[in-house]
Amino acid sequence: MATTTRRTQKKTRAKSSRTEPKIAPTKKQRAAKRKKIVLSQMQTALICVVIVAACFILLIVNARKNPRNIAVEQQLLEQPPAASTRNAHASTQPAVSSQTQSSANELQSQSATQPQGASSIAQAQATARPATSQSQVIATAPAASQSAVQAQNVATQTQRSATSMPQSTTQRGTAAGTSQTAVTAPTASQSAATTQTGSVAKPASVQSVSPQSTSVQPTSPQFVSPSQSSAQSPQLPNIPAAVNGAKLVFVFDDAGQNLSQLEKYLSLPFPITVAVLPKLAHSKASADRIRASGNEVMLHQPMQAINLNVNPGPGAITPDMQSSAIAALVKENIAEIGPVAGVNNHEGSLITEDEIKIGAVMSAAKESGAFFMDSRTTSQTRVPQASMELGIPYYERNVFLDNTKNRSDIIAEVVRALNIANANGAVIMIGHVWSADVLPAILLELYPVLKSKGYTFTTVSKSGAIKHP
Repeated sequence: MATTTRRTQKKTRAKSSRTEPKIAPTKKQRAAKRKKIVLSQMQTALICVVIVAACFILLIVNARKNPRNIAVEQQLLEQPPAASTRNAHASTQPAVSSQTQSSANELQSQSATQPQGASSIAQAQATARPATSQSQVIATAPAASQSAVQAQNVATQTQRSATSMPQSTTQRGTAAGTSQTAVTAPTASQSAATTQTGSVAKPASVQSVSPQSTSVQPTSPQFVSPSQSSAQSPQLPNIPAAVNGAKLVFVFDDAGQNLSQLEKYLSLPFPITVAVLPKLAHSKASADRIRASGNEVMLHQPMQAINLNVNPGPGAITPDMQSSAIAALVKENIAEIGPVAGVNNHEGSLITEDEIKIGAVMSAAKESGAFFMDSRTTSQTRVPQASMELGIPYYERNVFLDNTKNRSDIIAEVVRALNIANANGAVIMIGHVWSADVLPAILLELYPVLKSKGYTFTTVSKSGAIKHP
């Protein structure tokens, strides 16, 4: 029974479906059946780039079609130069004025071909609103617009180059005898002569200037006092006050190679000791000049260093020499440049580490009436031992001033020497004649400060820094 009922229902549904009218699909349904267009991210990005590029192209094309807008923008960006700047650099403008004038002539020739109506309009605008700067160029005629913009760029570059060139260059050129022309600054009326048709106003009147009228007279070098030099130089470090008038001894080695460097040290306003190398072209003359200046002379005896590749120079003591030969050489060198107050070693790290050889030097110095000063070119020096053996007193160097030519390093060594002087009562500092380009000026700067702090300047023999065995 149930099966019969289901069959009857199916037949009824089939008949109803055949008899029901078909409904036509709507527009939305038809659009949904169409194939959907899907773009990838890359395609979308490319489309955006193309659109942006097209916009930029349109902007550029419109800008080229409107040169007047560009000229106005440039006019707003660039401020007219001040009158003082134009006067200060007026001599640099004639070099470019010919180029500006040629651009103006070209503009005038082009504007002459324009219709009369366009030129009359330009004249009316020029009378209604005068230009306020020499670099203002606004083109209204279509054919002359591009040339007007070019003329404005030339005028702008002229002003920039004029303001960037220092005035001292012009003065040096006139001092050398180069004839130049001076251009007066443009007046307000001349500046207003720049019209909107692209013409550029001519510079103001040009007058020739003779080299004699503008030449710079050379000034003779003036001596700068120590107080002035200390005021101009970088600030000095804190200088300690002297303890009981501590003594400062300045020794300058390696004299005898020339006289010009030596003179800078002899002109210092305090006593010094100078050590002269033997058997050089200016050895004898240097010693004579030092004595004539009232300063102290030592023999700067060359000796072999530990580094055998170092040549100590003529008249040197070598490791193969016997004590008698050493003594004879020292006395010979003293006789050449003598009389001398003392002897110190040049190089000599190898010889001063040999007690026998350095003892022969000290004995020869004593027999010649001179003291011996150890330059201490090695920490292993045997001078103290030889002094005890022979009973000969000696001096020794405390500080080297010019291991470098750096100003701050030299001043630092001087300050270190001051502390030694305050502790021991005296200090011996060694500099070199070949530092004449730096060292004398620094010492001249320090001298008034050290003097005011209570320090005493003296020579080796008067320092009281002798060491007894």
